[in-house]
Amino acid sequence: MSVTVRVPAKVNVQLGVGGTRPDGFHDLANVFLAVGLYDEITVTPAEELRVTCSGPDAAQVPLDRTNLAARAALALAERHGRDAAVHIHIDKDIPVAGGMAGGSADGAGALLACDALWGTRASRADLLEICAELGSDVPFSLVGGAALGTGRGERLTVLGTGGTFHWVFAMAVRGLSTPAVFQEFDRLNDGVRVPEPAASRELLDALAKGDTEALAASVSNDLQPAALSLFPSLADTLAEGRAAGALAALVSGSGPTTAFLAPDAAGAERIAQALRASGTCRTARVAASPAPGATVL
Repeated sequence: MSVTVRVPAKVNVQLGVGGTRPDGFHDLANVFLAVGLYDEITVTPAEELRVTCSGPDAAQVPLDRTNLAARAALALAERHGRDAAVHIHIDKDIPVAGGMAGGSADGAGALLACDALWGTRASRADLLEICAELGSDVPFSLVGGAALGTGRGERLTVLGTGGTFHWVFAMAVRGLSTPAVFQEFDRLNDGVRVPEPAASRELLDALAKGDTEALAASVSNDLQPAALSLFPSLADTLAEGRAAGALAALVSGSGPTTAFLAPDAAGAERIAQALRASGTCRTARVAASPAPGATVL
């Protein structure tokens, strides 16, 4: 017997970052949108815990117990007094180290899959609590759709969306470390009073109404200057996407994937083709949002 869970990538349409907290984290106003690029996590009973991975960039995925999918299985097993003896296979389609929460998605997917396989019947609140222990983006990977994340991003308020938004994601030639980007944010803001982050009312209204142009006018990412400082050529990718007709262009999360909001599905295809031909990225993918969270198939 095995259980397979499909779990989406995310884009941050707003990433407001506050100053460094005593625990080393930053307070965030993080507006997540789940997008239709997915990893599939399959768990099967085994003699011991092991992780395998296939798909693009699979060689970059750790297969030891540092993998969030393995950590999720261990956390759930510990809570229920059982052995985490499963084979976790990750069929990866979300970019690795791309700022789209691929590792977090795998953690949420493995957690839901193990819960179903073992019949632990954990409550939604229990699953979200484990997700928050695993990482700041993991709870949203479970929930999907659209949500505002506060605290370090793990405290979620579900948001309504009034329509479909069409995106293009340009995959960079190398990854960026999220801790490194936050460290660069701190360096760039050294001596500056960083205001408390707050969700943009205009952006939340645009999501609720399904208004693509209003959303384009209100997207923001406080980590973008840090990502561009560490990876300056991303500016060329952003410029190419805008020139191809994107209504908005921004670094996705901590990067280095860049996200382009298109006027419609046909526009997204044109932007993706232009980006692929530009030589400024490895490839470009089209996806729509919102997408459902972790789902047992």
